[in-house]
Amino acid sequence: MSEMPVQPTDEHARLVADVFARACTSRVTLEHVTGRWGTLAMVALLDGTLRFNALRRRVSGVSEKMLAQTLQALERDGFVVREAQPTIPPKVEYSLTASGEQAAELLLRLIDFVEERMPEVRAANARYDEAKGR
Repeated sequence: MSEMPVQPTDEHARLVADVFARACTSRVTLEHVTGRWGTLAMVALLDGTLRFNALRRRVSGVSEKMLAQTLQALERDGFVVREAQPTIPPKVEYSLTASGEQAAELLLRLIDFVEERMPEVRAANARYDEAKGR
């Protein structure tokens, strides 16, 4: 006799989907996607498949280690696909999944919004610094 799978309780289902809940499992994924390197890597991949070093050059300032960790997290979350070809030297390419493309499009809209508002941001920074005596 096979056991019936355990069905999540309403509370469990709510916690999984409620990013404001302390035990929410989506918090980690949100951090992977919206962190500086995750956001930049995903938006860079909107242009198409890239090899690791090309992606690293595109995301200026990221270390090799940090980019590798970021890509592994995004791959684990199902937003990025890593394809390694058995050549010498190994050829590794990264691309977005369908979910990754959707998330990256949203992130691109946010990036565009922030870039367009930079004159306002700089003015706000200056006002703040002046008020704080900086």
